[in-house]
Amino acid sequence: MAAPQSPFSFLDGLFERLAGGPQPPQWLVHEVQHRLVLLVNHVLMQEPEAMERLVRQSGSVARVQWRSYSMALRVTPAGLFDLAGEAAVPDLRVEITDTSPLSLAQTALRGDRPAIRIEGDVQLAAEIQWLADHVRWDVEEDLARIIGDAPAHAIGTVARRVAQALKQFVGMRMAAGRPAPDDGPQAGAPGSDRGAP
Repeated sequence: MAAPQSPFSFLDGLFERLAGGPQPPQWLVHEVQHRLVLLVNHVLMQEPEAMERLVRQSGSVARVQWRSYSMALRVTPAGLFDLAGEAAVPDLRVEITDTSPLSLAQTALRGDRPAIRIEGDVQLAAEIQWLADHVRWDVEEDLARIIGDAPAHAIGTVARRVAQALKQFVGMRMAAGRPAPDDGPQAGAPGSDRGAP
């Protein structure tokens, strides 16, 4: 006798069929990413300390990846973000390794951390983790106005779990003897950790 399946497993299969089909046009992907960067920068501009911290990472590139979708952000000299070109080599890579959207949603609703792999510059990871911990913006409330309460809560939970994973990554690297971002040499200075895997 076969094991019972979740009544919602068809949603996962539906997404797989849709994801395997035609992809959105590149101009649409770029436009969505551009608007997301504008939103993030709007939030950062409300926090001068956040911008000051990012200035130290000017020129660094962070890439977030899920399945075939990715977004690369370059830190500007003003302490904000801009889209980095597809050819930009990331200093920090954050990959959500769970490929199932249904599984990600279930993980978020349980309050668990999704499977994430983080590689790269520990100082940049520490600054991004600091932003996640200290920059206040009620993402869920704003998203709920657009997509509803339940999806907004799921997205907010995943974002918090990514921030938690960054914090663990930084903690492990610091425990291994790497200098803290505020204690070590400035990013890009001789002897800095920037770009080290």
